[in-house]
Amino acid sequence: MGRGKIPIKRIENQTTRQVTFSKRRAGLLKKTHELSVLCDAQIGLIVFSSTGKMCQYCTEPLRMEQIIERYQKVTGTRIPEHDSREQLYNELAVLKKETRHLQLSMRRYTGEDMSSIPFEELTELEQELERSVNKVRERKNELLHQQLDNLRRKERMLEEENSNMFRWIQDHRAALEYQQIAMEAKPAEHHQILDQFPFYGEQPSSVLQLATIPPQLHPYHLQLAQPNLQTW
Repeated sequence: MGRGKIPIKRIENQTTRQVTFSKRRAGLLKKTHELSVLCDAQIGLIVFSSTGKMCQYCTEPLRMEQIIERYQKVTGTRIPEHDSREQLYNELAVLKKETRHLQLSMRRYTGEDMSSIPFEELTELEQELERSVNKVRERKNELLHQQLDNLRRKERMLEEENSNMFRWIQDHRAALEYQQIAMEAKPAEHHQILDQFPFYGEQPSSVLQLATIPPQLHPYHLQLAQPNLQTW
């Protein structure tokens, strides 16, 4: 049983239409390639889908521009060149107009050229300026609060460092005081020992000077040993 004949009309279902386009486009490109190879024909094929996607085929080693140029020579038609200067002039005029409008708006905000502004626009301008001032004040207060928080944080850090230093001094105060007392006591002991040696640093010049040495330096006195009178 053969396939039924498909009526040649637009397929209403979008999905079915897209599937049919993909299948038949592949078949069309295949047949175009076969025709070009078998018959040595120069073919240029351009297809646009309903979504705007383009696909093309051109007989190798030609390019699509060469095929189009040959078509124009044969048919005597020329594709009109698009002059973009007029479009550029129009865009430039629009930009100049917008720039002029922005300049006038800026002069209003600075208080210049106020004579031509009607009362309603002046009221609206005043409200806009008040809103701008409020935003500036909010931002200013926010920055001030941030600076204040930074100063408070720095103050807490300094207080903590001061407390740590004070605790360190308290912990080491006893050792420092003992070291200072020891350093002050050493010179006194040294002088006391030197006072006991009046000839420290010099040699006595005579026997008389030796006789003047205080008796406390000689706690031990020599005693004559008693002879052993035992008889054998």
